[in-house]
Amino acid sequence: MAKHGKKYLEASKLVDSTKAYSPEEAIELAKEASFAKFDETVELHLRMGVNPRSADQQVRGVILLPNGLGKRTRILVFTQGEGVRAAEEAGADYVGADDLIKQIEDGWLEFDVSIATPDMMPKVAKLGKILGRRGLMPNPKAGTVVPPQDLARVIDEARKGRAEFRLDRTAIIHLPIGKLSFDKDKLLENLAASVEAIVRARPSGAKGQYIRSASLSTSMGPGFKLDISSLLAVSSSLTR
Repeated sequence: MAKHGKKYLEASKLVDSTKAYSPEEAIELAKEASFAKFDETVELHLRMGVNPRSADQQVRGVILLPNGLGKRTRILVFTQGEGVRAAEEAGADYVGADDLIKQIEDGWLEFDVSIATPDMMPKVAKLGKILGRRGLMPNPKAGTVVPPQDLARVIDEARKGRAEFRLDRTAIIHLPIGKLSFDKDKLLENLAASVEAIVRARPSGAKGQYIRSASLSTSMGPGFKLDISSLLAVSSSLTR
């Protein structure tokens, strides 16, 4: 079991393990419990009522966070021909083909999002083991494999706060919703947009309670259990 330092243990005293908090309460407490010397990321963790081993119960999608993630996103685009100019004009940080693939094979991973045009996917496929486990692999379902004419739109979305979510093998979704320095309303708006997108992505095979439990935490701080009814209510009210 992981050992925590004195500052974490002190922050943990703010957590009432018998209580499920409203999103507003959890955000306020997360700010109060912060002890790190950097601007921590606020994270949402959802335990889903689906079977990650069933093909018809996969949960995956993209969220356009209304207030972004509070950091500059480094964007890499695998493309060639007309796609090179489109990606460069749209402001991608890295654009290329075989040269970028070779760099990544050699261990370079200094980017946050990768996008590819369809013609590049046969070559990019061999990076699956490297990029897949880090959530960096371009994928049509996540909207990161697009024709050259769509590159500008997808790059712009990534800059503004495009976040992907995906069910992991333990049926949990982990998702950043912004920085601790964001005011409460901005974090609530991002939280609402995230939950609304995940609810919309409910797969056909899901039965019973879709979101079983939820918690909110920061990069270094303790987690606060969220009241599911309050979480869904905030999502509904802020996204109407």
